[in-house]
Amino acid sequence: MLRAWKVLGREKRGSYKVLDVTVERAVSPRTEREYEFVVLNTPTWVNIVPITKDRRVVMVRQYRHGIKELTLEIPGGLVEDTDSPLEAALRELREETGYKVRRILECGYVHPNPAIFDNRCYTYVGLEAEKVEEQSQDEKEDIEVELIPLDEIPGLIREGKISHALVIAAFYRVFVELKGIGSSDLNNFLALG
Repeated sequence: MLRAWKVLGREKRGSYKVLDVTVERAVSPRTEREYEFVVLNTPTWVNIVPITKDRRVVMVRQYRHGIKELTLEIPGGLVEDTDSPLEAALRELREETGYKVRRILECGYVHPNPAIFDNRCYTYVGLEAEKVEEQSQDEKEDIEVELIPLDEIPGLIREGKISHALVIAAFYRVFVELKGIGSSDLNNFLALG
């Protein structure tokens, strides 16, 4: 039977703006040998799939330094100490796009990479998205808002035009959650209430 490994000790090796690097020593319950693991401690993340009344997804195109390319994503970011995941999702939506939503549904969370990260990324779907103000970007953000027809999202994922793993996971979680509330498909859900 599989069991969790016993952690013998932790040593913080670095602290950066969005993460801390920790080295942990742990013992395998099967072999009883000790091993070292690098763990990246980072805050909870959040993203939101905002959908307008005319069935378009409010998306953002932005530069991502890790891959040195522009990506097509949904609004999202870190959950700050004073935020709940829901509050962070609504804040990120407003700051990155200037939009707000009238109805919102939590679609669960994923572990971004449980081999090395210790956090979660929560996903929300927001309905009846509408622009209410101008963007309020951070100084390191250059974001363009794009309204993409909802029906085009699966094709954009297949074609690799949406390639951010957490964005793809968010769309998957949205569709799973929508089926879980008794809707036979997204059309029925969007027609509710």
